[in-house]
Amino acid sequence: MASIFKLGRDKGKKNACWYYQYIDHEGRKRVRKGFTDKSLTVQAAAKAEHDVRMRKTGLIDPQQEQLADRRKSAIREHLDEYRKSLRTKETTEKHAKLTLARVERVIEGCGFRTLGNIDADAVESFLADLREEEDLGHRTYNHYVQAVEGFCNWLVARKRLTHNPVIGIPRLNAETDVRHARRALSPEEFGKLVQAARDSGILVQCYGGETRARIYILSYMTGLRKGEIASLTRDSFSLDVEQPTLTVQAGASKHRRKDVLPLHPELVSLLREWIPTEGPLFPELARRKTWLMVKKDLELAGIPYETAAGIADFHAAGRHTHITELLRNGASLPEAKELARHQDVKMTMRYTHIGIDDQARALKRLPCQHIVSKSDFSGCQQPSAGGGNEESGNEETPDGVRGSVVSCQSVSEADSMEAAGIEPASCDPSVSAS
Repeated sequence: MASIFKLGRDKGKKNACWYYQYIDHEGRKRVRKGFTDKSLTVQAAAKAEHDVRMRKTGLIDPQQEQLADRRKSAIREHLDEYRKSLRTKETTEKHAKLTLARVERVIEGCGFRTLGNIDADAVESFLADLREEEDLGHRTYNHYVQAVEGFCNWLVARKRLTHNPVIGIPRLNAETDVRHARRALSPEEFGKLVQAARDSGILVQCYGGETRARIYILSYMTGLRKGEIASLTRDSFSLDVEQPTLTVQAGASKHRRKDVLPLHPELVSLLREWIPTEGPLFPELARRKTWLMVKKDLELAGIPYETAAGIADFHAAGRHTHITELLRNGASLPEAKELARHQDVKMTMRYTHIGIDDQARALKRLPCQHIVSKSDFSGCQQPSAGGGNEESGNEETPDGVRGSVVSCQSVSEADSMEAAGIEPASCDPSVSAS
């Protein structure tokens, strides 16, 4: 039986509250504050004992009851713990702050106060209004959705919610609303960018022209991101081995994984002169506005920073150009994907800028030998009367790209029985890639 009593200091006071004590389903003593009315306190004690019996018989699930109580708890308490969780995860401080800021903005905008208030319709409605008011891009909108979903997934994983209440909010197609399209530089443009930096004679973001040129070259020849370049020290390089390599530690890598990359032979000779005896290769680079560096040097080189194809910021001039040139010069997609350290080849394709000129050069290398009917390709060059193939070989096209010019050979009636269309072209090492 529960006991009803007043505290010693309250005895003799008419308006003092009564307390009751009972044993819970785990055998622990519990003391609860009742009411100034003794009869109401007796009823509260009786209800508490009734609930204990229900829990002991399994008619009330203590865990479900605890979850129900959690739904009534203030969101702010959980956000503080989520902040700590983000900081202990393998993520950058910048990413953690941005994620939490997005979650807090949605929660505040929707007016959520407790976990039980979180609702998918309210979140979607708030983000729709925010998108209209601030002209949010599709990608930014999706980041907000992802941030809120991540917070709710954390609540479920920590058994603070039974399910994610915002799961299923549809994402927007980011490909139809690209706000910051980037373009790769051509090799000629990149060469002018480097030379303009060296000849500038001015400081940009506290770096002289030669230092800026070195940063651009390293970005182009390795495809490293700004933060990864900023983390490089003497210990990051292994130059005196058969295959020189560069190591990006997990703490600096975007996907939080240690990466080891091969180095271009020409870059190795440059690095022997660039690497300092101690400290980072480029001090304070992480704090600098590298996009502004590139913009200033492009202006000096007479190259537009932004065109119809997109902007040429630091990420574009270095990483985008690196990946594009890998593919232009014969690398396969899987090879480019590994060098770019992408999880999916689709991401590598987003960094690849193949224009109409690239397509035309590729088309010129399409073989037209072994054709069933030469009349279908009347524009192709015919062999000499002696049957030789004097017209074929490596010739230079008007655009300066060397390729293989193939003559269409006449096909005899007997040969046409064996031809089944166009055979695959053989790999000819004498033909240089564009």
